[in-house]
Amino acid sequence: MMSSTPISAEVLKLFGDRDQTPVERAVAELRAGRAVLIAHGAGTLALAAAESATDAMLGGLRATASGGVRLLLSATRLHYLGTTTANRAMALDATGFEPARIDALIRVSDMRAPALPLLPAGPAAESALALLRLALLLPAGLVCDISPALATELSAVAVTPEAIATYAAEKLAGIHIVSRAPVPLFNARKAEFVVFRGGEGLREQIAVIVGEPDPAAPVLVRLHSACLTGDLFGSLRCDCGDQLRNAVKAMAEQGSGVLLYLDQEGRGNGIANKMRAYRLQYDGMDTYDADRALGLEDDGRHFDFAAEMLRQLGFGTIELMTNNPAKAVALGRAGIAVAGTRRVYGRLSAENIGYLEAKRDHAGHLVDPAKLIDTLIEAAE
Repeated sequence: MMSSTPISAEVLKLFGDRDQTPVERAVAELRAGRAVLIAHGAGTLALAAAESATDAMLGGLRATASGGVRLLLSATRLHYLGTTTANRAMALDATGFEPARIDALIRVSDMRAPALPLLPAGPAAESALALLRLALLLPAGLVCDISPALATELSAVAVTPEAIATYAAEKLAGIHIVSRAPVPLFNARKAEFVVFRGGEGLREQIAVIVGEPDPAAPVLVRLHSACLTGDLFGSLRCDCGDQLRNAVKAMAEQGSGVLLYLDQEGRGNGIANKMRAYRLQYDGMDTYDADRALGLEDDGRHFDFAAEMLRQLGFGTIELMTNNPAKAVALGRAGIAVAGTRRVYGRLSAENIGYLEAKRDHAGHLVDPAKLIDTLIEAAE
């Protein structure tokens, strides 16, 4: 029997927000290969990740559907396929598709315009793609409309477009320090690691404080997005590992600084999508074209939570170590005063020259053209 006694705010907080907690659960369900529901004004949409498509999943969607099953594709993937110039998601009738057909449509690099009519994506389509991005999955979904009666009988997690849209901002408010300890480093013996938890996906973010930065003066800061291949394994395809170590060394030489090590692998797309893009780069694409071929954004990262980390550490004015002007703009919008910027470089090689040129040409990174030319000359010799 349901109690009519009002539930206190403390109890509601303990068991999660009625709107936001289902978004976290939906992310976990999609990553596990299960479907979720998006309840919108016009009805209820069932959503499953297209990359998880199996015969069993497709059979379940067909049995669930009130109408046909649709394959929802991002505008970026549709542009790559050459099917549209519209800047919006659209869909294909996927009722009769097999898993191999779906896989080709969402990520095969030599796939071109399918001989199928595009359908309107329908209500909640952009919300569905946003949820898939939060789950670090390819932005391609299998969707179908379901009846209200069936929606109430299913044990599936249900979310609303409004909750998905406000999820990032809600999680930002909850980011907090969970632990800290001194960790002497090769290039900076006096260093402290401060671990934050929160933000999208409740992943852990790390601030490395070198020396004793003075909050009253501009603090030298580097925002470094995690790069497993470059930071840990020394991949020659990028210069990330060199940038990481050179930034810490520069902070130690200056006397102090703060490096934020952010869990935003693959420009926010996740390690699995990064490896998919690497495969395409191996076949000749540059780093941005590879992401676009997969329907991914050029840069899916956010830096508002990095600004909040700096605020909680007591730093409001910084000198930013970056080659990416967009980072300074993002921090400024988030309330951090960027007093100046400083370039940070890694080693240039035949393997990463195309990567650096792509960052310069596609995203406006401030890479020294003369150094790139010198590297090309050395490689030719």
